[in-house]
Amino acid sequence: MENAFGQPQNVVIFGGSSDIARAITKKLCAARAHTVILAGRSQDLLHAAALEAQEYGATKTDTVLFDATDPSNAELTVSEAFEKVGDQIDLVIIAVGLLGKQMDDQDSASASADLITVNVTWPVAALAEIRGRLIDQGSGRILVMSSVAAIRVRENAYLYCGAKAALDRVCVGLAQSLEDTGVKLQLLRPAFVRTKMTVGAAEPPFTTGANEVAENVMRGLASNDDVIWSPPILRYVSFIIRHLPTPIWRKVANR
Repeated sequence: MENAFGQPQNVVIFGGSSDIARAITKKLCAARAHTVILAGRSQDLLHAAALEAQEYGATKTDTVLFDATDPSNAELTVSEAFEKVGDQIDLVIIAVGLLGKQMDDQDSASASADLITVNVTWPVAALAEIRGRLIDQGSGRILVMSSVAAIRVRENAYLYCGAKAALDRVCVGLAQSLEDTGVKLQLLRPAFVRTKMTVGAAEPPFTTGANEVAENVMRGLASNDDVIWSPPILRYVSFIIRHLPTPIWRKVANR
């Protein structure tokens, strides 16, 4: 259960070895999360993330391996992670994602399918299982990592943007379905983030680091906002993005 200050103590993170997830994990543990279950595809990276969690205050950590290109494992993966907590779960984070390479992926059936599967299909399948379990316990919070890219699809990254847009829209509806259940879903919409996944890529305006995203997440969890923007100014920038005429948007977004 959350402690007296409303801070999550038992946390499950899918995609727990990513740079952003690790930054969030450290801040959660510093704020007294004591049980952290990390799920991902690399045991070495998960082990390193678990050690970090312990250094920042976690007293119980464990890991679960899964492959997000195979949505048939989502139910079992969620079940295994929840069982390893062994108690009520306060916070579940979905940080599963694949950036891909648009110029290569757009002409590859398998690469395009993998990008959609990792960014949309696996998370949605996992959320179906998570939703039922948290409703059964009558409490809990879900944080889903979307992106500012979900706001409007760009030609030069339409696979990634489209996938994030699909996940984002599903989560908006899912959040509404949770009203009056004791469970809340929050969306995280960060701008471009400097991580291992984005090394070498040009940095657009509002680029941030993983630690700044984690700080905004902690403030967002405390505020109970439906959407957590990182940086917060994106809340207002997104309104402009949505309403730009298409010819202007294409020039701005694809330059």
